[in-house]
Amino acid sequence: MPVNPWTLLFFAFSMLLITASALNPQGEALLSWKRSLNGSLEALSNWDPTDENPCGWFGIFCNSNQEVEELNLRDVDLLGTVPSNFSSLSSLKKLALSGTNLTGSIPKELGALRELTHLVLSDNALSGEIPSEICNLLKLEVLHIASNRLEGSIPVQIGNLTSLKWLFLYDNKLSGGIPSTIGKLNKLEVMRAGGNQNLEGPLPQEIGNCTNLVTLGLAETSISGFLPPSLGLLKKLETLGIYTALLSGQIPPELGDCTSLKYLYLYENSLTGSIPRKLGNLKHLQNLLLWQNNLVGTIPPELGNCPELVLIDCSMNSLTGTIPRTLWNSTSLQELQLSMNQISGEIPSNMGNCASLTLIELDNNQITGSIPSELGNLRNLTLLFLWQNKLEGNIPSSLSLCINLQAIDLSQNALTGPIPIGIFELPKLTKLLLLSNNLSSEIPPEIGKSLSLIRFRASNNKLTGSIPPEIGKLRNLDFLDLGSNRLAGAIPAEISGCRNLTFLDLHSNSIAGNLPENLNQLVSLQFVDVSDNLIVGTLNPSLGYLTSLTKLVLRKNRFSGPIPPEIGSCWKLQLLDLSSNDLSGEIPASVGKIPALEIALNLSWNRLSGDIPAEFKALDKLGVLDLSHNQLSGDLKYLAELQNLVALNVSHNNFSGRVPETAFFSKLPLSVLDGNPDLCLSGDRCADGNGSSAKNSVAARVAMAVLLCVACALLFTALYIIIRGQIRARGTRDGDLEEDDVVLGPPWEVTLYQKIELSIDDVAKCLTAGNMIGRGRSGVVYRADISSRIAIAVKRFRSSEKFSASSFSSEIATLARIRHRNIVRLLGWAANRKTKLLFYDYLPNGTLGELLHESGAGGVLVEWETRFKIALGVAEGLAYLHYDCVPAILHRDVKAHNILLGDRYEPCLADFGLARLVEDEYDLFSADPQFAGSYGYMAPEYACMIKITEKSDVYSYGVVLLEIITGKKPIDPSFLENQHVIQWVRDHLKSKKDPVDIIDPKLQGHPDTQIQEMLQSLGIALLCTSNRAEDRPTMKDVVALLKEVRHEHAVGSDAHKPPTKSTETQSYSSSSVTPAQLLLLQGSSNCSPFHSSSSASYHSGNNN
Repeated sequence: MPVNPWTLLFFAFSMLLITASALNPQGEALLSWKRSLNGSLEALSNWDPTDENPCGWFGIFCNSNQEVEELNLRDVDLLGTVPSNFSSLSSLKKLALSGTNLTGSIPKELGALRELTHLVLSDNALSGEIPSEICNLLKLEVLHIASNRLEGSIPVQIGNLTSLKWLFLYDNKLSGGIPSTIGKLNKLEVMRAGGNQNLEGPLPQEIGNCTNLVTLGLAETSISGFLPPSLGLLKKLETLGIYTALLSGQIPPELGDCTSLKYLYLYENSLTGSIPRKLGNLKHLQNLLLWQNNLVGTIPPELGNCPELVLIDCSMNSLTGTIPRTLWNSTSLQELQLSMNQISGEIPSNMGNCASLTLIELDNNQITGSIPSELGNLRNLTLLFLWQNKLEGNIPSSLSLCINLQAIDLSQNALTGPIPIGIFELPKLTKLLLLSNNLSSEIPPEIGKSLSLIRFRASNNKLTGSIPPEIGKLRNLDFLDLGSNRLAGAIPAEISGCRNLTFLDLHSNSIAGNLPENLNQLVSLQFVDVSDNLIVGTLNPSLGYLTSLTKLVLRKNRFSGPIPPEIGSCWKLQLLDLSSNDLSGEIPASVGKIPALEIALNLSWNRLSGDIPAEFKALDKLGVLDLSHNQLSGDLKYLAELQNLVALNVSHNNFSGRVPETAFFSKLPLSVLDGNPDLCLSGDRCADGNGSSAKNSVAARVAMAVLLCVACALLFTALYIIIRGQIRARGTRDGDLEEDDVVLGPPWEVTLYQKIELSIDDVAKCLTAGNMIGRGRSGVVYRADISSRIAIAVKRFRSSEKFSASSFSSEIATLARIRHRNIVRLLGWAANRKTKLLFYDYLPNGTLGELLHESGAGGVLVEWETRFKIALGVAEGLAYLHYDCVPAILHRDVKAHNILLGDRYEPCLADFGLARLVEDEYDLFSADPQFAGSYGYMAPEYACMIKITEKSDVYSYGVVLLEIITGKKPIDPSFLENQHVIQWVRDHLKSKKDPVDIIDPKLQGHPDTQIQEMLQSLGIALLCTSNRAEDRPTMKDVVALLKEVRHEHAVGSDAHKPPTKSTETQSYSSSSVTPAQLLLLQGSSNCSPFHSSSSASYHSGNNN
């Protein structure tokens, strides 16, 4: 059939049009990649396949030849992978896909884009290793792949990128060392690789060849070894940040040759030696941060030659000598932080010339002399911390000229004289802390002008006079502590004006008169202690309005009359002490209905009468009950159900009948039951009136005491059964993940202590059963991924538990003010109406307890090196709490499940909900069983009315150390019934068996040097678990002993380690004492005749 020529012409013309409008290969490659994406792609809506080329598309930039040179889609939600099919985009120079929600690996095919100058893939969720093919991009100037999940090492071929200027690798999971080939990058200006915790090894000396380097950041890594002197060749270097790492050795003096250096951050390392004098050559230095190292020597006077210095922080070292007068040559200096050193001498008077100073922290040193009056010239000063020194003389009145002062702490010195009137006239002053000095005179009425004051603490001084009524003008006052002074007069009624007051401590004065009738208006009061005064009158029923009260201490006054029943309305009350007064009448039944009463109830030394109310049987959380020296009568049957009691005293009353037949009562010493002639023990015939039965009863009780001493292990068994039942019951209550009254919605109050980007709504969404990683008595811990690269741990406190608020507050108060590599870092907190959350660093390797004891936790791989590192790290963390924190901090719950493990099994002490400051006198007695640690780890003094000290933590640490060495739990299934690991070890050694058999079988067969380390560590553990607190070493001793163990067997490769200070070991020496000899050092408990050398009564039943 003939073809119409017009048809052929039309067909040819149509084909020509289609060909002319076809998308070029570069556009096809881009569209192919777009089709693989799953995100919100509205931004790519103009990527039109009918276009001839992609040059008009969003994010695409072309050259004059219509070739794609740049693809920039920053912060577009692409949800896909990095393109691997861009071979047709050989003209591409810039590829920027940061923050686009990309996953998968970096494709090696990118190495074929030889024109590439900028590769930006940061802020995604990329994984896998950095492909070595990337190092073929010889024109690459910017490589930005930070904030991902990249693993593996930095490619050795990185040295091929000779055009590279910016290298950003921070916040990934890179490991290995920094290759020496980095030195070939002589155009490199910025290198940031911080936040890779497994990046290790030394900084290569070849870094000195990068002569154009301006910024070098390797913070929060495991970079170790010495800083290379070749850093001095970097004349353009402005920022050197290698903090929170593992650097050792001295700071190289050659850093003084880095003449452009502005910011030097080397804090939180293990640097030794002195601060180089050559740093004084750095004319542009602004920030010098060297805190928390092991630096010694003096502060070089040459630092005064740095005219642009703004901030100096050399705190938490061992610096000595005086503060150089030359420092004040730098008129730009704003912050000086030298706390926690051994600095001596006087505060230079010319410090007052440095008018820019805003912050001075010189606390915890040995500074002498007086506070120079010239400090009054510092009109910009906001914070002055001089506490824990040896300062004398008066507080200079010139401080009142520092009109911007917000916080003053001059505590724990030897200051004398009055508190200057002008200090109370500082308009911005919020904290005035003057504890433990020799201040005298009266509190001036001008205190009423300090309207911003929140905390005023001046306890342990010699203040006289009365509390001025003007104090009632302080509407913002939250904390008033004037205990242990010589104050007289009455508590002014005007104090009711302090509507925000939560803490009132006036103990140990000569305060007289009545308690103010309007005290009930202070509805925020949580703590009241007016003990050891001369206060008279009756207890006002309006005390019942103080519904926020948790501790009320009125002992040793002259109160009379009855205990008002309204006190039972204080439903949050945990401790009530009305002892040593002249109270009379019956004990109100309402006292037994206080649900939170769990620390102590002390009504001793009064004239109370009547029976113990039946309502007392509801006080099943109460730890200490003292009703002694009253006129109470009736029987003790309602006390039989108080299963949580650890101390009871009912002596010198008129009780009758039988003592309850429970395990607890069977262990009580006779002294706490004496003075009740009609009271008889189980097995006795009760008194018949002629006195003979009473004599027999006494004889029987003596005989029973002897029998109980012999059979103490059986008594401990009874205690264990009771405790285990409580723990199981508590475990049942803990079984529910969700609580009806949990609220995860707004409004939230959020406080962050670290620079992290966190959405509280996103965190709340992570609080699900699938994200739960642990639980304890106070709450549940979850993992929360707050971004594609950062995971945190979130602890949600149980709102149904009465002590959760106290635990929440304790963790914040403790962790927010301390910093140590072996203590978990508190990132912040959040709270709403019913829910409280704490944010911590997430440590991926779980707990020490899981590592040692739980199947699947990798226990078979826990070599001695790892165990020893954990033991030493925990010891150093506790030593920091006990000695470097002022006041010292007691952890009070040291156990294997409270030791978290990081990427490289570096240990971190956690769970500070039970921690207490040593100055908190009333919290340091074993009066709080719910808060007093975990069974199996508690020192013997917890079960006695003996003050809890740092040595109680030492005991718990000793149990953990035994776990590490033996692989056994404190109460292990392999032991005889109710036997504790301490007794198991002691029995083994007493039987003269081979000590090596005690060691975990997984560790046996190791080299003799390691076996000796294990045995010497075992000896240290036995010292720590001595029954008598005074026989235990301090944690500082323990650290020195452990270092000595390792130092003895160190090989040549460890020669760079600093020598152990033998003076720290006192009389203990691990090298000269064998485990068998250490048994001779074990003392007996000084608690009661019912405590033997066995620790079998302390059981582990709660793996929090």
